[in-house]
Amino acid sequence: MSAIPSSPYMQFSREQWASLRESEPMTLTYEELLTLQGIDHELSIDEVEEIYLPLSRLLSYYVNARTSRQTILMKFLGQERQKIPFIIGIAGSVSVGKSTTARVLQALLSRWKENTRVALVTTDGFLYPNAVLEEKGIMLKKGFPQSYDIKALLKFVTNLKSGEKIVKVPKYSHLIYDVIPNEYQTIEQPDILIIEGLNVLQSGMDYPNEKPRIFVSDFVDFSIYVDAEEQMLEKWYISRFMKFRKGAFTDPKSYFRNFAQLTEQEAIKTSKTIWREINRKNLRRNILPTRERASLILHKGENHTVDYVRLRK
Repeated sequence: MSAIPSSPYMQFSREQWASLRESEPMTLTYEELLTLQGIDHELSIDEVEEIYLPLSRLLSYYVNARTSRQTILMKFLGQERQKIPFIIGIAGSVSVGKSTTARVLQALLSRWKENTRVALVTTDGFLYPNAVLEEKGIMLKKGFPQSYDIKALLKFVTNLKSGEKIVKVPKYSHLIYDVIPNEYQTIEQPDILIIEGLNVLQSGMDYPNEKPRIFVSDFVDFSIYVDAEEQMLEKWYISRFMKFRKGAFTDPKSYFRNFAQLTEQEAIKTSKTIWREINRKNLRRNILPTRERASLILHKGENHTVDYVRLRK
């Protein structure tokens, strides 16, 4: 561990962080890891053992401490303990690997003990439908704060933290690049909820027109920001775009099917333009400024491997 001058964080090298795993068991097989990795990078056993198992161990302490506090509160009030999920928020840029981090944690945490229920939700379902974005003239701002129905997202997390037994989340399709009408993911009182998205750590300053008095992060018990240098993020975005061009974009139902017809050079040029004009602007203006609000920062280097970890004191 190294001290960071004038910082609320402690910084750990990969080796230092890996040593904190102690006896946390490896519960995933190589075959299972293959189903969890993203399209643009492989997920190694080493990455899980050295990064995610120490994180799993840390989270177990946080969850147990929150459960104990809740039990004490209910005892003080003379009431039966409600089942309120522990919420983990995961934020970071487009192409950084938030979804992979979320899936790995869901798999690991669900195996802590028998019947541990871990649900995973992305904030994509709370984007306004494309028709609304077109009407508002912000289709090219998709993923920016103003493209989300923040009131619906806040209602979702409020209901969860209020002990609602069944909460529904709108489904989003990356194939059609839109919210699916009248389709929902049902969340039924999980022990842990992982919520992943660009806007998980954003505050009122990001939604000046909505003027929310509460924010998603107010309901998050532990937050993770997945970080990487900007040039690395651009490289990963282009790589992912090129793989989609040969895969998902070729589906006739794909919103981006026209991109499949581009030559390789045209596709590279197009992906660079999208990164520069949309994703980089959103990163700089709205996503990166939330990084220091996180409980823990996973910083990635080459090949999507974490090279150091910062943990809030």
